[in-house]
Amino acid sequence: MPIEIKMPALSPTMEEGTLAKWLVKEGDTVSSGDILAEIETDKATMEFETIDEGTVTKLLVAEGTDGVKVGAVIAIIAGEGEDASAPAPKAAAAAPKADPVPAKAEAAPAPAKADAPKAAPAPASGGSRVKASPLARRLAEQEGVDLAAVAGSGPNGRIVKADLEGKVGGAPAAKPTAAAPAAAPAAAPAPTPAVAPEGIPAEVSKLSNMRKTIARRLTESKQQVPHIYLTVDINLDALLKLRGQLNEGLAARNIKLSVNDLLIKAQAVALMEVPECNVMFGGDTLTSFKRADISVAVSIPGGLITPIIAGADAKPVSVIATEMKDLAERAREGKMQPHEYQGGTASLSNMGMFGIKQFEAVINPPQAMILAIGAGEKRPYVVGDSLQIATVMSATGSFDHRAIDGADGAKFMAAFKRLVENPLGMLA
Repeated sequence: MPIEIKMPALSPTMEEGTLAKWLVKEGDTVSSGDILAEIETDKATMEFETIDEGTVTKLLVAEGTDGVKVGAVIAIIAGEGEDASAPAPKAAAAAPKADPVPAKAEAAPAPAKADAPKAAPAPASGGSRVKASPLARRLAEQEGVDLAAVAGSGPNGRIVKADLEGKVGGAPAAKPTAAAPAAAPAAAPAPTPAVAPEGIPAEVSKLSNMRKTIARRLTESKQQVPHIYLTVDINLDALLKLRGQLNEGLAARNIKLSVNDLLIKAQAVALMEVPECNVMFGGDTLTSFKRADISVAVSIPGGLITPIIAGADAKPVSVIATEMKDLAERAREGKMQPHEYQGGTASLSNMGMFGIKQFEAVINPPQAMILAIGAGEKRPYVVGDSLQIATVMSATGSFDHRAIDGADGAKFMAAFKRLVENPLGMLA
């Protein structure tokens, strides 16, 4: 019987995607693990590999088609010995073109996997080969998990990393949809679509999946999360001196620390010192994390993505620098995997390189705080009892007031300031 290849859910929040490029053509023979297509999600363009073997008989969705729903049939593969000319089912229709007026449902938090097919149980170990992604297999092997006992939520019942959560050890990771309040507020009225004034030269372009997701999530955050903002001024001179010394020692290993690498470390250590800020609000629950996974905002063409430095509180700054360089490069190339940018316990956004003195960042739910870093600049600053010229930056913490009290936020900002001004303390 011909095998239907369906649009996969490449992230927990993915509801639809764009079939950016086919990497096979009709008549090609494919094996398990071969790359079939490049698919654009709301965060990145990712490769989609097959877990089946056979001959590609029909490509049902054209390259460049957007709004393809998760679970829609996109191709047909004929197995060995099957008639490759057998008629294929009709392609599932792509999502209708986006209406310029956002639907009211968009104002509420998106479900974890809307419209995705229900998870199919994995085959028993005594039967056919258990279908699982390479990452899921590696995690299961490391943790001693029997994949035959795990239900897969991927295409054709394939087991993915998310299916193993709760079955392996380690700190819990924040889930983008886990923090929905117990009773969501009523949806806000749909805004009237903007109409460009007549007579002004202009160009209208369609929003990418990434830009639509950013718009929706940030709107939800500002509507549903009560933000409180706390700002401190920090003397950077000691940090800059230490960075120079560390870079001299790391030059032979071709590692160069940025100020941002050291600030990631300082934020992570401060979260360990003030665990009341390393939390996630869940309606009628509060999750307290035992390690600091820092989501770092990286600007990419068409939007923003937040690669995660997992366990940054326990990692040497040289490791943070190496990981951050690799993640940022792959983020800009659209080659990140979902587990590398989904989750995190807190975020950091640095706009100092653009000369921005101070700003207030929007919280990325379900996280409960984000740190906004401004530019370091020469300012009059009191050092000891004398007025001197120092390199000073302003840092602003945005806190979810449902989960974090102002006093705890102030303790975190004070700890962050102390660690940056006395940086040897965070390296001990």
